[in-house]
Amino acid sequence: MRRFPEPIANAVAAFARLPGVGPKTALRFVYYLLKLPKGDLSMMAGAIVRLGERVKTCGACFSYGESEGCEICTDNRRDRSLLCVVEESRDIATMESTGAYRGLYLVLGGVLNPIEGITPDVLRIADLEQRLAANPDIVEVILALSPTIQGETTMLYLAKKLSPLGRRVTRLARGLPMGASLEYADEVTLGDALKGRRDA
Repeated sequence: MRRFPEPIANAVAAFARLPGVGPKTALRFVYYLLKLPKGDLSMMAGAIVRLGERVKTCGACFSYGESEGCEICTDNRRDRSLLCVVEESRDIATMESTGAYRGLYLVLGGVLNPIEGITPDVLRIADLEQRLAANPDIVEVILALSPTIQGETTMLYLAKKLSPLGRRVTRLARGLPMGASLEYADEVTLGDALKGRRDA
């Protein structure tokens, strides 16, 4: 295998640490960057450095912001009676893009997956319970986890764990996406759509 100058080898090794990026893709990234004007490289490097220096984890929801409290948690216009539990911080951006939810969040940090070593004590379940205990104004917990086997298992676990706390525990509705054809819907999705039907 060809030996590269140390700066190239170091950059390839750094990019290869990203999820889904192997050595070949990392090398393509590096060669692309080498073609950029020096000013663009400096701008990108500065953005990455500032990411590490200025972004902090919110102490309430465990998402990211520039201070100990993120923009959402410190916004007094948010509905503090609703708490939406998501797997990862990126899921908050997805929820916010709908414009339909104005409550607060808690990032669970993943879903239960014992095969991968992700057990209840690895997730932020204790933090969720503490937040509910400290905030009696929260009346509903919305479980917005992916409808995978692990996500479903996690939602069942959380529903059972949170039920003694006297809060309403809900989950996102499931059903047919807009523009979908019944002909191509799988049985589980179609069954969920039937269960979640509402007046027209």
